[in-house]
Amino acid sequence: MKIGFIGLGNMGGPMAANLAKAGHNVTGFDMADVSIEGVTMADSGVAAATGADVVITMLPNGQILRAVADEIIPAMTAGAALVDCSTVDVDSARAVADQATAAGLLPVDAPVSGGIGGAAGGTLTFMAGGSADAFAKADPLFDIMGQKAVHCGDAGAGQAAKICNNMILGVTMIATCEAFSLADKLGLDRQKMFDVVSTSSGYSWTMNAYCPAPGVGPQSPADNDYQPGFASELMLKDLRLSQQAADSADADTPMGQVATALYEQFVENEDGLGTDFSAMLPRFEKLGRG
Repeated sequence: MKIGFIGLGNMGGPMAANLAKAGHNVTGFDMADVSIEGVTMADSGVAAATGADVVITMLPNGQILRAVADEIIPAMTAGAALVDCSTVDVDSARAVADQATAAGLLPVDAPVSGGIGGAAGGTLTFMAGGSADAFAKADPLFDIMGQKAVHCGDAGAGQAAKICNNMILGVTMIATCEAFSLADKLGLDRQKMFDVVSTSSGYSWTMNAYCPAPGVGPQSPADNDYQPGFASELMLKDLRLSQQAADSADADTPMGQVATALYEQFVENEDGLGTDFSAMLPRFEKLGRG
């Protein structure tokens, strides 16, 4: 397949490299001066998109996605797929999908889960929204870049699934960190706490697979001085997207609102910027009831 890939950062670069390694003809573009093994670099997004069977984008936000779509959609060939793997607001995903459909393209919104390690190892999970035909065209590429792809529904459904999942993740991590902090102050050993909760009704992914307490449970960023596997500022971005979607859909999400406010405080006014999102635990430990 002839693939255009726009946005070759920490996530997009390894994804594009995996496609090239699998034998696809990949032409890439990024605003930064980057070099990706096996990828031919173009001097613009339009050049990368022209003549491609599939164009994949991995961009920072919905505003940039809309701007890139305005540029590349007129240059794309009818019947080609436009696969956006960015995490953006649902409204932007749907607007770009409408624009692409009107131009005779097959749009897919397919945000990912799995982080930089998953991008490099080809083990990402894709949450995809779009028509059955569009998903079918993109699916062989998802098989190369990831281990699982779920067709979640029509345009915007992939973004909806991603932000709902990550709202749960943010809320659950806060609850897990609060519980460890309370356990510490009650004199309960952290390992005993883990042994009980990880096999009882309080078990969760944040406790069992990504424990925020160093030296407890499987290896996690807590064991590496909270160097980010998933940075706090990225969690804040996703929580803000969840609340933007909740406003748009008139959905009551009080726990999502509280989690957003706490990560906002942590990232913007405390020392959370550049740390893993599980670094909420040392934050809670420093604070008292007041």
